[in-house]
Amino acid sequence: MQAGKPILYSYFRSSCSWRVRIALALKGIDYETVPINLIKDGGQQLAIIEYLEETRPTPRLLPQDPKKRASVRMISDLIAGGIQPLQNLSILKQVGEEIQLTWAQNAITSGFNALEQILQSTAGIYCVGDEVTMADLCLVPQVANAERFKVDLTLYPTISSISKRLLVLEAFQVSHPCRQPDTPTELRA
Repeated sequence: MQAGKPILYSYFRSSCSWRVRIALALKGIDYETVPINLIKDGGQQLAIIEYLEETRPTPRLLPQDPKKRASVRMISDLIAGGIQPLQNLSILKQVGEEIQLTWAQNAITSGFNALEQILQSTAGIYCVGDEVTMADLCLVPQVANAERFKVDLTLYPTISSISKRLLVLEAFQVSHPCRQPDTPTELRA
């Protein structure tokens, strides 16, 4: 390990880790990955995107304009706090294997119904205008979760089109779960 090189404790499929990997890639921050297993022993998570924004402000993940910044935070909170936690591993274990798929689909669909409406008024090329923001970092992993849980994304054209535009960007490609050091061989790109 290099002195001063950040360490990201990451799980390849974690939405939280993926959001951070995208932020690190966008900001051009070289880091070391230490894989952790979120399934074994309950796992652990670390929220650092706001810290990265404060300590390494370029490129911006939060717009300067207060109204746009509020929109970015609203969308980020909706996804990271209102959708993703309802279909993460710990909740799915509690609801029981027989209804996990339906539970996850309902959680995602409910959140995406609200998100699609919000994006109608905030979206440009990306979630809020034409610059990649923290909201976009939240969107792409959640769309991947929706695909994994077989949610019909044709009902969400704005969400789908923004996600597709983001996935062609290098930061989103290099941070993708299928390209992580702990990705199982059968799931690698």
